[in-house]
Amino acid sequence: MTNSSSITQFLLLAFTDRRELQLLHFWLFLGIYLAALLGNGLIITTIACDHHLHTPMYFFLLNLSILDLGTISTIVPKSMDNSLWKTRAISYPGCAAQLFLFVFFISAEYCLLTIMSYDRYVAICKPLHYETLLGSRACVHMAAAAWGTGFLNALLHTANTFSLPLCQGNVLDQFFCEIPQILKLSCSHSYLREVGLLVVSVCLAFGCFVFIVVSYVQIFRAVLRIPSEQGRHKAFSTCLPHLAVVFLFLSTVLFADLKPPSISSPSLDVVVSVLYSVVPPAVNPLIYSMRNQELNNALRKMCESLGL
Repeated sequence: MTNSSSITQFLLLAFTDRRELQLLHFWLFLGIYLAALLGNGLIITTIACDHHLHTPMYFFLLNLSILDLGTISTIVPKSMDNSLWKTRAISYPGCAAQLFLFVFFISAEYCLLTIMSYDRYVAICKPLHYETLLGSRACVHMAAAAWGTGFLNALLHTANTFSLPLCQGNVLDQFFCEIPQILKLSCSHSYLREVGLLVVSVCLAFGCFVFIVVSYVQIFRAVLRIPSEQGRHKAFSTCLPHLAVVFLFLSTVLFADLKPPSISSPSLDVVVSVLYSVVPPAVNPLIYSMRNQELNNALRKMCESLGL
């Protein structure tokens, strides 16, 4: 039994105890991390350098890539470091910082995905009002609202979680600091306050989900009314990547949070956590570049100007 005031570090869940597999985990995460850095870095650089891409859709995509880089950089380097040096430790302040940044980036990304669905709705359903509703100032305000909401959500959860007395040890059944795992260490009924805060966050997230669904119902109805096949294809090509990213994000997060206790296990929890925290930041650039000819052309032009 330990008091939270005496805890100086937490012990994270190791993927494996075998040295060969630890090194395999290190190299696998390094490859995923470098792919995320390369993909998101190229998108950020291309959008920033090509003035043809200075539109609301690409402005929000640039913000999404920055958030993806933040999400994966918050947890993967520490996990790689632990596997390389055969340790499980993370300091108490380090755990608090990791939890804050992860919740911040994930929350802001979800808000941004909601805003991006509104952008597509206006572009397809109200094209004549697009420049009015999504001017440069409005886009900056919406992006700032997404970042601000993520910051406030992370601040509340982090302050609430680490104000709880912890007396169930310092071992976390996860490879990074996660709110449910820290709540398991609490020895006070005060954890119900954090549970209440989580319920409020879930309700807000559900509201965003309903907004996304309603937006895409309207979008698909409008697209199906477009007479030309080329027009429908162009409209779908700008919507499907965003819809795929939303599906990847929500399906993995919902499975992580709502999976039945009967199938829950530390190894499954780790796999699911990798799916929603590590895979999307690496895959999102690929999803957005697959069907986006405008982005691909700008990327090709940038590479040619650099002599690549």
